[in-house]
Amino acid sequence: MTSPVAIHFREMSSEGLAAFEGRIAVLIDPSGKPDSTVRPLNRLVKGAIERFASSEAFEKMKPGDAVDLAWPAGITAEAVQVVKLPRKPEAALARKAGAAIGRAVGPKGVTVLVGGNGGAAELSFGLALRAYDFGLYKSEPAAERGVVTLMVADPEKVAATAQPMAALAEGVFFTRDLVNEPANVLTTTDFAARLAAMQEIGLDVEILEEADLADLGMRALLGVGQGSESPSKVVVMHWRGGEAGTSPLALVGKGVVFDTGGISLKPGAGMEEMTMDMGGAGVVAGVMRTLALRKAKANVVGLVGLVENMPDGKAQRPGDVVKSKRGVTIEVNNTDAEGRLVLADVLWYAQERFQPSGIIDLATLTGAVIVALGHEMTGVFSNDDDFCEAFLAAAKAEGEGAWRLPLGEGYDRLIRSNIADIKNSAGREAGSVTAAQFLRRFIAEGTPWIHLDIAGTAHVKRETTVGPKGATGWGVMSLDRLIRDRYES
Repeated sequence: MTSPVAIHFREMSSEGLAAFEGRIAVLIDPSGKPDSTVRPLNRLVKGAIERFASSEAFEKMKPGDAVDLAWPAGITAEAVQVVKLPRKPEAALARKAGAAIGRAVGPKGVTVLVGGNGGAAELSFGLALRAYDFGLYKSEPAAERGVVTLMVADPEKVAATAQPMAALAEGVFFTRDLVNEPANVLTTTDFAARLAAMQEIGLDVEILEEADLADLGMRALLGVGQGSESPSKVVVMHWRGGEAGTSPLALVGKGVVFDTGGISLKPGAGMEEMTMDMGGAGVVAGVMRTLALRKAKANVVGLVGLVENMPDGKAQRPGDVVKSKRGVTIEVNNTDAEGRLVLADVLWYAQERFQPSGIIDLATLTGAVIVALGHEMTGVFSNDDDFCEAFLAAAKAEGEGAWRLPLGEGYDRLIRSNIADIKNSAGREAGSVTAAQFLRRFIAEGTPWIHLDIAGTAHVKRETTVGPKGATGWGVMSLDRLIRDRYES
């Protein structure tokens, strides 16, 4: 997998700055007055930093923004990057500043003069996230990122604060890598193997094969993948870090490694983006990796349904009727509404087997949620106000956009079927809501549940504050925060 850039924390020292060949970043308070951390370097560059900090250009900069002073006189460094940042920044602002530095990390590395800035750990996290680069398949890959050194007032304290963030960054990177992978590489078998490898970091991993799924009655899930050469699978990942006997939180992810739409074939234009239709499973995998790496004191089980939706002589047809694991019969009136069929069986299995204290599913489920919320917000649906508010608070704290959308019995009439209990698609009207309403049929009475439709946030065409364009890893940070705040013992 792509590894986060190496970050070291060192005591403040101006020794060696004159001869450093990489980049040097300095933090300047919005007042424009360089502090004792910056003054030695300012003297080396003949006052260039102070002159810029007193300029109109600096005044117009927004907090968290950065400007390069290229090839400054008096030192060897290729640039001094001036970052506008208060001495006690909020977490989001510190991450933004770190991302500005991380975006420009080159092969010779960067030294950041942080001093006693209160946002040092969050800055290092933002830096790590933005330095991500998925260049595995380029014949001329980008130059490797050099070492990052943060000069801070108290290295041990900052390093201790940043340690769980480093685990979180690795979880985000794992998710981004999975979502960015092409479908000819990330088959259902390869995906399962990557998850099984996480046994090395302490997760219990179980792979259920097609014969197992048939025995369990997962006909809705198996129907989606029956037209593909890649075998359908369910992977169960268990992290037992909490008190023995405590009911786990269950995370369930849609893992459609490629979605053609099946017989209800998608338009050709843009179909290449359907490599990201396993984004929900990718987020679940990234969260589980994070929990294991930081030794979380919580019990969490992650389940992902891995399938490929292809048109074939054996493929599921519009008009077919399948029986779900719960026993609910489903008329498949649109084979491109396949993710909810996968989730239906895995959700019910997760509840039957693990009796979770709560369950959260994630899926790149509907284009309708993009129409409603664009690429800024994930659609959030829930049957439990307290559970939902806790998640929304976690998402807000981590700067990941999330917006609650409605559920209601009135939407049930849109998924009624004439020949089965329900149908899997209600068409364009309230598309993201009826999809969530469908999933609600597979949540047992009394089980707190959240459905996250990440179709607009899992993969984007423009860079974000803390990541390049492509896979975002949205949700790993919010779910890890929810688990820390609500489930850690």
